[in-house]
Amino acid sequence: MSLSSTRLFPLLLMLTLTLLTFWLERLTREEPAARAPRRHDPDFIVEGFQLTEFGVDGKPVTTLSAAKMTHYPDDGSTELVSPRAVQTMPDEPRLRLSAERGTLTQDGNELLLYDDVLLLRDGANGTEEGRMSTSFLHLVGQRSLVRSDREVEFIAPGRTLRGRGMEYDNRTRQLVLHAQVRGTYEAKQP
Repeated sequence: MSLSSTRLFPLLLMLTLTLLTFWLERLTREEPAARAPRRHDPDFIVEGFQLTEFGVDGKPVTTLSAAKMTHYPDDGSTELVSPRAVQTMPDEPRLRLSAERGTLTQDGNELLLYDDVLLLRDGANGTEEGRMSTSFLHLVGQRSLVRSDREVEFIAPGRTLRGRGMEYDNRTRQLVLHAQVRGTYEAKQP
């Protein structure tokens, strides 16, 4: 059985059309466009920002204010200029915080403060007032927990403590300094 040109022609034509179709499909196939980088543009800016969280008894628990608040929708971040926070939890000394700038997490439960950070703790229930200064502070609001990995200075009547890295729990009133701890204590006068 020999292949004649009349039988071979349709097979070659089909093979040529198949190869041409495959080549055209590959040529015109659109490569997925590279994703455009997300822009970090604010969706709203508020001057004179203030946010108050109330407890179950209707009293303010936390108040956060800032000279300017800028929210970015791409990552949900919120930047604050001159933030101020006051936390008044039941059975805990009142905490007042201030800084030059800050960031509020997307869920709003944590506040990161930067540059000239100052924390003032009121004296209450047998606790002396205290003052803490650092360049960075992380406040976990619902847990009344304050952390820093930078140099901190804590001043209370009759004592001064300095160290690198700290954690302060306002509920238990426990302060832990992690490294390079130095302190001075003044003897009480009789």
